[in-house]
Amino acid sequence: MAQSIYITSTEGISGKSTVALGVLDTLIHSTPRVGVFRPIARSVIERDYVLEMLLSHDGVELGYDECIGVSYDDVRSDPEGALGTIVERYKAVEAQCDAVVIVGSDYTDVGSPAELGYNARIAANLGAPVLLVLTGRSGEGGRLGASVSRTPEQVGQLAALALTEIAHARARLFAVVVNRAEPVDLPALIDVVREVVQPAASESAPIGVWAIPEDPTLVAPSVSDIMRALDARLLKGDPDLLGRQVMSVVVAGMSLNNVLPRLEENAIVTIPADRTEVLLGALLANQSGTFPSLSGIVLNGPFPLPEPVDTLIDGLDSSLPILAADADTYETALRIMNTRGRLAADSKRRYDTALALFEQHVDTEELARALGLAESTVVTPLMFEYQLLERARSARKRIVLPEGGDDRVLRAAATVLARGIADLTILGEEIEVRGRALELGIDIREARVLSPFDAVHVDKFAREYERLRKHKGVTYGRAADTVTDVSYFGTMMVHLGLADGMVSGAAHTTAHTIRPAFEIIKTKPGVSVVSSVFLMALADRVLVYGDCAVIPDPTAEQLADIAISSAATAQQFGIDPRIAMLSYSTGESGAGADVEKVRAATALVRERAPQLLVEGPIQYDAAADAAVAKAKMPDSAVAGRATVFVFPDLNTGNNTYKAVQRSAGAVAIGPVLQGLNKPINDLSRGALVEDIVNTIAITAIQAQGEASE
Repeated sequence: MAQSIYITSTEGISGKSTVALGVLDTLIHSTPRVGVFRPIARSVIERDYVLEMLLSHDGVELGYDECIGVSYDDVRSDPEGALGTIVERYKAVEAQCDAVVIVGSDYTDVGSPAELGYNARIAANLGAPVLLVLTGRSGEGGRLGASVSRTPEQVGQLAALALTEIAHARARLFAVVVNRAEPVDLPALIDVVREVVQPAASESAPIGVWAIPEDPTLVAPSVSDIMRALDARLLKGDPDLLGRQVMSVVVAGMSLNNVLPRLEENAIVTIPADRTEVLLGALLANQSGTFPSLSGIVLNGPFPLPEPVDTLIDGLDSSLPILAADADTYETALRIMNTRGRLAADSKRRYDTALALFEQHVDTEELARALGLAESTVVTPLMFEYQLLERARSARKRIVLPEGGDDRVLRAAATVLARGIADLTILGEEIEVRGRALELGIDIREARVLSPFDAVHVDKFAREYERLRKHKGVTYGRAADTVTDVSYFGTMMVHLGLADGMVSGAAHTTAHTIRPAFEIIKTKPGVSVVSSVFLMALADRVLVYGDCAVIPDPTAEQLADIAISSAATAQQFGIDPRIAMLSYSTGESGAGADVEKVRAATALVRERAPQLLVEGPIQYDAAADAAVAKAKMPDSAVAGRATVFVFPDLNTGNNTYKAVQRSAGAVAIGPVLQGLNKPINDLSRGALVEDIVNTIAITAIQAQGEASE
């Protein structure tokens, strides 16, 4: 039977979806098969965006329809029959999973007391402990997305009432999270709620209590939320910018002279559609750089843009979203003010912020332990990726990203900063990099943005590069030109200790990324070559493949270097190295130049690193499969159990990793460069944002290893 947890709240707009996402992420990183279930759907007309967001999380492999219990209509017409249907449909999900996150109803239909009681009855009948979400906010404030905070005493009273409802339904309270809390009140809130729930706790079943602070970016709507609320259409601008947060509303029903002083950062401006001079003024103000950066414009009223004005706007080449809504000014402003942000699958900034808040304020290890989740011996790709992020977070390092003009790099940087994975320096012109981040609706405020043409750094780097390459005839003038190249600039930062590692290659070739490292960083003592590995995350374990990206036809000595470096890399990432030196022959069964090269390389590894377990030459099946190993090499400590696979040449390695990646559904993380004195890592030019995040984490972990040596 799967371990489940029922997440419910005492009222609407509690931010329960933030907690549900955090719990789901915690479980996925602790156990292989995790499911999601929604006992009561928000609507029978629209798909439930909370459920869709949770189902979109990597690692959840269930269909939307099978994760829904009943509708509000079903509950109203026959509460007992609906409860029976919920149990039946839940059991079908439970049978497929090791753990299930059950997300209670959203207070969109029936009254609050009845709804909490009914959710508690569902939890009791599903045998799921309750995680209760209380909200630290009450009522609406005077600004968009703002609300009035509750005192700790008020939250304590709310907890006491909820505890009575839960106990009456014979459900078990497992934990309480006070969400959207006033940051300064977090300790007091935790103390008050603990005091209230203490009588329901026991030594064998303690009740965890945590508090998560209010974050404006989770509450404030995006431009797309407002477009949906107004039933508006995108008239002009970049659709990719519809995800920008809207922090305030400016109603521009006055002359331009009076509108301009009222513009605010991340505001949406609603303008009557026949006030075209105000529209043009707002667009120019947004582009000028001397006024705040807007999130969007709403043209309200049933008036089409005059053709000359339409042509003029096209000539401005503005990416700012302009929405067209038919309602009048009052109704438009009212609808915007009543629009709330929602945590949905397409809200990457909110998604990262929600996870970061949960990780920072909820003890996820305690949560997993309290749920009774035993530590799994299986390591899925998601579990391994999580381990990478946790390792990187444990001792944050400074990573430089030379490609500040690439949107993927900026999006990855926002995730890295939000999740606390590393400290970042992004190369590029500050006004351009930060301006583009604002346009994309992402937060990179904590990143340092540095121009590769910064005079002080260029002079310092040029003098050092001249010193390093003087024997090659490099002059100061030539060095000054060279170090303004972003790859050289970033590498010099690492060389001089201004950064702990570099990640590049999203917009540059591998050669462009690693050539400066060969010239400046150089290889570690005793290592003759720079090589690479891929961390191959299979369904239940992680293997190391090398070299699959750098050396076309290594010599025996280079193969030995690759093996020793790959073993060290494996150890850095928690993989016990058992090295298989691959060939088309196993043991003494074959001969030929290629086999002899592998045999010689194996002997060199044993001589240079006698502490390592190594076998070679060995075929892949004998290295990976215990049954084959028993027949071919029964006495080997590596055969059938290999974790590090060293390929005889690049052709074999590159094709094998891609075959395993595509055919076995493995996640290939890399290439991870090894053998350098300091970590420099290359990206594929087709890298996804997630790939860049993982590579930054890997580089940070490598830097941690360098610091400990």
